[in-house]
Amino acid sequence: MSLLVSEIFYSIQGESSFAGWPCVFVRLSGCNLKCTYCDTAYASEPGKSMHIEGIVDQIKAYGCSLIEITGGEPLIQQETPALVRRLADMHYTVLLETNGSLDISGIDSRAVKIVDIKCPSSGEVEANDMENLTRLQPHDEIKCVLGDTEDYLFAKEIEKRLHVDLGLGNTVHFSPVHGALDPRQLAHWILADHLNVRLNLQIHKVVWDPNERGR
Repeated sequence: MSLLVSEIFYSIQGESSFAGWPCVFVRLSGCNLKCTYCDTAYASEPGKSMHIEGIVDQIKAYGCSLIEITGGEPLIQQETPALVRRLADMHYTVLLETNGSLDISGIDSRAVKIVDIKCPSSGEVEANDMENLTRLQPHDEIKCVLGDTEDYLFAKEIEKRLHVDLGLGNTVHFSPVHGALDPRQLAHWILADHLNVRLNLQIHKVVWDPNERGR
């Protein structure tokens, strides 16, 4: 079984509830969306075909227990669930970051799914599979990337639907688009509205050059 891989690298996890921890990233190739603020457009290019065991061998060389499978969009490759399952069987902590447009129910329950619900400024809001909110397990997380006031109002409704309407307790991250929305403004809105969300800043873009690959 093989997957198309854009890159595999070892870095600091920059987002989610695991932010700050050393992490091995497996960035798979290909994406079904074209978000306006995409910072990994190169992952849409054809990648290198790698057998799952080859990917596992490269991961093992880093000696790190936290793994994130990302993209691009990892769920467009049919072998992605097998990779997640293989790593979970090896007792890795596996994060699967997905753009929220595809059904997450086929991913191993041991993985932490980080589902990015697209806000209006992404240009892909119509692609959201909102049924994914009902497919979440308690340890899964939601991320909303916000570029402006309209995005904030949209994301507020997502938080309400999840926490109030569905009565779920999953962590919701609000992440400002780098260079577009001042984090201080987003923090002000969150506090003013007493939202039960987590301000999510991209640590890797603070530590390293935001345009540097493999970080």
